[in-house]
Amino acid sequence: MTTTSTAPKIHPERQKRVQSALSIFSVSAWITGVFLILLVIRMVMEYVLNMAMPTWSTWVAILHGWAYMIYLLATLNLGLKARWKPAVWFTTAISGVVPFLSFIVEANRRREVKEKFRLV
Repeated sequence: MTTTSTAPKIHPERQKRVQSALSIFSVSAWITGVFLILLVIRMVMEYVLNMAMPTWSTWVAILHGWAYMIYLLATLNLGLKARWKPAVWFTTAISGVVPFLSFIVEANRRREVKEKFRLV
């Protein structure tokens, strides 16, 4: 008696689309997380330690804002392709504004998506 796998087949084209979306999501999560850490350091230096900040340091906040917008689009893209539930979308999206959380959530989502879609 042989047992067959009850897991549904995943079309290779869908796997490619999900893999591409996952790659974009991972890169954007890391960039957003790094800029958020830099922003927190900058804010602590300016507001807690009362250090004078050079004018170029305002770019850290601007770049984090742009990176976060890209991160939100990448989250939307991956969420649509992976068919996430709204709670997963929300927790993934909000992780870009909590220091270090984007790294943790990115690793969890990457693991979940790779398992679900059998990606290498």
